[in-house]
Amino acid sequence: MRAFLLRASCCVVSALMLAAVGARAQQIAFTWDDLPVHAALPANTTRVEIGRKLIAATKAAHLPPVYGFVNGVQVEREPLSEPMLREWRAAGFPLGNHAWSHMNLNENSLEAWEADVLKNEPVLRKYAGDSDWHWLRYPYVATGDTPEKRAAARKFLAEHGYRIADVTMSFNDWLYGDPYARCMAVHDTAAIEKLKESYLKMADEEIDHARAVSKAVYGREIPYVLLMHVGALDAEMLPQLVELYKKRGFTFVTLEEAEKDPAYASDLNPALPETVRKPNGPVPPQPTPDLDLNAICR
Repeated sequence: MRAFLLRASCCVVSALMLAAVGARAQQIAFTWDDLPVHAALPANTTRVEIGRKLIAATKAAHLPPVYGFVNGVQVEREPLSEPMLREWRAAGFPLGNHAWSHMNLNENSLEAWEADVLKNEPVLRKYAGDSDWHWLRYPYVATGDTPEKRAAARKFLAEHGYRIADVTMSFNDWLYGDPYARCMAVHDTAAIEKLKESYLKMADEEIDHARAVSKAVYGREIPYVLLMHVGALDAEMLPQLVELYKKRGFTFVTLEEAEKDPAYASDLNPALPETVRKPNGPVPPQPTPDLDLNAICR
């Protein structure tokens, strides 16, 4: 009996440990790119209204504060979008650096890219104040087209006190922004519903894809950092998207909390060598839309 009780106790402890690991693995951190302007703007809305929808839905779902990554040039291009940045901070959400003009490091010189990152800092100081804005999201998630450029960019970020906001889950929500604006312009409600269904389907399928990649690379599930964009359809769909992640077993954490996982060690400290992430087996292809997004509402 004593041996049986001991084995039973061990089983309970093991189950609790596995449950704890599983709970940690189900974490996800929302992050938002391209503040304050992303994609075509549908009629009868504004960038500020899009921001307000995102803020309201985030708070209604009791999500923790979410980072918004800023391209300062957009305030010059669309001055009326500027209040989105002020209201984002007033809501208690932090801001981070997405480079002034959303410059692609792979397609430009290191020197030009570094200047673009630094040019964005006065905008962040103005709107983010004394909050922690020293997080960098690489535009296009482009980290450099050669090992030498990647290493030099990391050295630059380390010298300027930045941490890297990684991306470990993305369903390419940006693909839906322009089609949604077109369909709204022609009041094609049937097409809009198709876009919404496809959007959620892509998000759902990407969960399985990201989990497969994580297990192939790390042998486990890590807390995920989700890349999103401040588009009009994203703002419309955020409540449903949050419910989808809840149904799939996720809990919500901040970017900082997600990146405490050892998988992100070299992102928190760019002075470290870049982590080479190679899967230990085959991974499925990333999901693709089930609609012709270029053709819809043309």
